[in-house]
Amino acid sequence: MAEKAARSRVALVGGDSLLAKELRELLEHGKPAPHIELISAAAENAAMLGADDEEVLALVPLTAESLTGSKVAFLAGSEASSRRALKLNPPDGPVLIDLTGALEDQPHARLRAPTAEPTRSLPEPGLIPVIAHPAAIACAMLLTSLSKIGPVRRSIIHVFEPASERGKKGLDELRQQTVGVLTFQKLKMDVFDAQLGFNLLARYGEEALEPLEGVEERILRHVASLLALYPSITMPSLRLIQAPVFHGHSFSLWVEFDEIPNLNLLAEGLASAGFDVRSDDPPTNVSVAGMSGLSVGAIAADPNQPRACWIWMVSDNLRLVAENA
Repeated sequence: MAEKAARSRVALVGGDSLLAKELRELLEHGKPAPHIELISAAAENAAMLGADDEEVLALVPLTAESLTGSKVAFLAGSEASSRRALKLNPPDGPVLIDLTGALEDQPHARLRAPTAEPTRSLPEPGLIPVIAHPAAIACAMLLTSLSKIGPVRRSIIHVFEPASERGKKGLDELRQQTVGVLTFQKLKMDVFDAQLGFNLLARYGEEALEPLEGVEERILRHVASLLALYPSITMPSLRLIQAPVFHGHSFSLWVEFDEIPNLNLLAEGLASAGFDVRSDDPPTNVSVAGMSGLSVGAIAADPNQPRACWIWMVSDNLRLVAENA
């Protein structure tokens, strides 16, 4: 009797991150499921609690040896660990797939979002796929689908960013601030340098780890790259707002068509394109947690502009990135 073929091996750099947990869940449901090598984002060996604080994860150090033998290495830790993985990856090492955006400026990097592309293809040899920001993927998917229903003249998008986009540190800070506001404690402000608990932010404080306007610029850049495959679609006007929510992107879109849209046909067209359309019960970022795809609802005509309408959309930001990776 022939022996069973050995399982493929994949590496997860930053194996204890929020994105790594999503990837693990998707990979473990593969048939056959690959062997997953969990690699620390640091250079030393570590054993630490997982993202759900219920399991202990043993991570090996990030070295050339720990990358060797894997077909693919998903870079899901910090930007620093992604750059280190690129430096350490041997010539015959795994294909690197960057979920952190750290390698976007590399000469051989290519921005990818298979769910928003006309045709899905594997990475070209020698190129580094960099997965687009999840908000950019969602916006591109919706605009391309709407353009197939009717020509879009212009659009305005408000994106509400969840704390999980800043990783575990962002979640922990929002959690502490939420409790701190209610109990009159001093608020932790290492990540946002501003009160996010029970608040909306158009900008972070000056000492934030990363400026919100930098994230906004990255989303716009990624939307432009993804829509370059669809030259007939006009770039949207976009504003990023930090919301006091833990998980899930929310989007408020204003879309103007060349002609007065039929909202029923619009909903039917989006449903045919694979969107989860909820006409009677608009989706929320909580209701789509752990779900694939995009959910839309609250589609309403603009009473001041007959050719325009409003659309509400939500998505699980971590799941969307993991599935594209």
